[in-house]
Amino acid sequence: MKKFSKNDDEFICENCGKQVSKLNYTSRDHCPYCLYSKHVDINPGDRKNTCLGLLKPIDIEKFKDTYKIIYKCEKCKEIHKNIIANDDDYNEILNIMKNK
Repeated sequence: MKKFSKNDDEFICENCGKQVSKLNYTSRDHCPYCLYSKHVDINPGDRKNTCLGLLKPIDIEKFKDTYKIIYKCEKCKEIHKNIIANDDDYNEILNIMKNK
């Protein structure tokens, strides 16, 4: 089982340049505007991955009563998944779904 470390820091998105605030209910792991993430974790929230590539959102999948964003690292090509956040831009989610 993967270990989870809460890590809910503010950051500036390296893809779109927008300031991203804390999520305040779980760890913030991607930009709510463009949905990009950064390949910084080995286990969720640990910030121990040295890849540091951008994680590009490539698809959306149903997960229980919500959805997950499927990412492909632009640097190492690994695939990762993150649960969508309450404040994610749903137009971006729809764009990813129809452009797959």
